Amino acid sequence: MHGEYKVPGGKLVVVDLEVVDDRIADFRLAGDFFLEPDDALALIDRAVTGLPATTDAAGLAAAIRGALPEDAVLLGFTPEAVATAIRRSLAKATGWGDYDWQLIHEGSVSPQLHLALDEVLTNEVGEGRRGPTLRIWEWDQSAVVIGSFQSLKNEVDLDNAKANGFEVVRRVSGGGAMMMQRGGIITYSLYVPAELVNGMTFADSYAYLDDWVLVALRSLGIEATYQPLNDITSPSGKIGGAAQKRLGNGAVLHHVTMSYDMDGELMTQVLRIGREKLSDKGTTSAAKRVDPLRSQTGLSRAEIIDRMKDTFVEITGATPGHVTDAERSAAEQLVTDKFATDAWLTRVP
Repeated sequence: MHGEYKVPGGKLVVVDLEVVDDRIADFRLAGDFFLEPDDALALIDRAVTGLPATTDAAGLAAAIRGALPEDAVLLGFTPEAVATAIRRSLAKATGWGDYDWQLIHEGSVSPQLHLALDEVLTNEVGEGRRGPTLRIWEWDQSAVVIGSFQSLKNEVDLDNAKANGFEVVRRVSGGGAMMMQRGGIITYSLYVPAELVNGMTFADSYAYLDDWVLVALRSLGIEATYQPLNDITSPSGKIGGAAQKRLGNGAVLHHVTMSYDMDGELMTQVLRIGREKLSDKGTTSAAKRVDPLRSQTGLSRAEIIDRMKDTFVEITGATPGHVTDAERSAAEQLVTDKFATDAWLTRVP
């Protein structure tokens, strides 16, 4: 069995192994990481060989850590990363290069239709009618998008939202509310089979699916990093956040919103941002929580998106795609039946 795991912001970890009588045999670790002392590689191999194939990631990492000398130095990877690669090999996980990717970047549609497209396209991937896809959103109006489980009245000042031209909608994924100013944010969705993140913890899958965008942002001079559970950040402040939804048919929706040019003062009027949340982020002002990409790059929103698309194509080999007529029709019906209804918006009043 063969498994690979690219550590977000780090190095590639590669494992090869066999399973004999339900135990790991002939384990070999490789990768482009750095490890000292030199014989620590053999110590890791011996620590894993013979373990039950059912050993969970925490148990694998503990065995590896216990076998290393106190002066061991691991650069670009961790025992947990090795454990993830092992679990991925045992789960027969796939990698980015195992698929024919599509990249969709079409014209503006309504916020409700974007949310419906997310559900439809994720379902299409799960049913095998569509391959893994990256879709970059364009907005024709401003909106507040709240998480699936958030209280509408606790998160949004509905009067101020309406007065400032913000439509309020609810997405299918969890997480927090996002203020989406037209032209002021960059949002994308990934629709992938669950096999791509097999063997990872839920938290690790967030960082793994967004590693490509960190590469793109760093190429623009932004020191972008991933802050668990779901934030993309830099030394200058938070850039954006991610959310996920996993369908029963084996597909994963992973979508991200990053701020390009956020009006922090307006955000405090539209969103009900409590002191506890600000304290958790280590800030005292909501206006300072989200640091716009424009201030860090000096580039236009379109130029940043172009770099993101170029980076994704370089990593995955993605080709241009489009939303089919059947998919759009299904999404439009889903808007009528679900996303435009009061029942969905107020499912948590």
